[in-house]
Amino acid sequence: MQLQTEAGAGAGAGVGSTDQVAGRRARGRPKTVSDDARRAGIIAAARATFHEFGYGGTTMDQVAARCRISKQTLYRLFASKADLFMAIIGEHRASMLALPRDPQENLPLDEVLEQIFMIDIDEAAERDREAFIHLALREAQQFPEIAALLRTCGAEQSRQMLADWLSLQQRQGLIDIADAESGARMLMNMIFGAMITLPGRVSDWPDRETRLRHLRQCIAIFLKGVRPR
Repeated sequence: MQLQTEAGAGAGAGVGSTDQVAGRRARGRPKTVSDDARRAGIIAAARATFHEFGYGGTTMDQVAARCRISKQTLYRLFASKADLFMAIIGEHRASMLALPRDPQENLPLDEVLEQIFMIDIDEAAERDREAFIHLALREAQQFPEIAALLRTCGAEQSRQMLADWLSLQQRQGLIDIADAESGARMLMNMIFGAMITLPGRVSDWPDRETRLRHLRQCIAIFLKGVRPR
């Protein structure tokens, strides 16, 4: 009986040891990273690399090294440097216009437009936003493919998204606008013209509060012009 008990105890100890070893092995396995998370990390690293070296001076090898991934993984997620820059433009577009919106949103239109254009973002976010604009405009002068990406993936898509939102307000009877795309162009020119300081120029605004009042006045003037009669 004693031998059986000792044998059973020994077997139990063996199983426990095996489980502990398996547990240690399981804990030691590298965590899998989803493609979405990996893309986000690559975009962040690529953005920093483009800022540091410019579009022409950046290589996919540099981006892969900065992300500590293989070139094979990088090319699986982004087929080319232009595709990578296009992804950054898409991310930047989301920092310029908070669109699309919830169709069931029930806020005054002036408040919604303030949120869409993010006219009161914090200074750090605004610096990041403006830094990329300056980078993109500078690189577009040297590389036609960047100019094309900025037009098609940046300005045109942003304008279409805003036009779609204006069209929805028209269908709901909240505004009266003959041409939503023209209205989107007008509104973007008013707001971004005041928000963005182009490279080589000095801001016209003495402080952020003065600019914020101006932006709110621009929104008020636009809404007054499209108010249903």
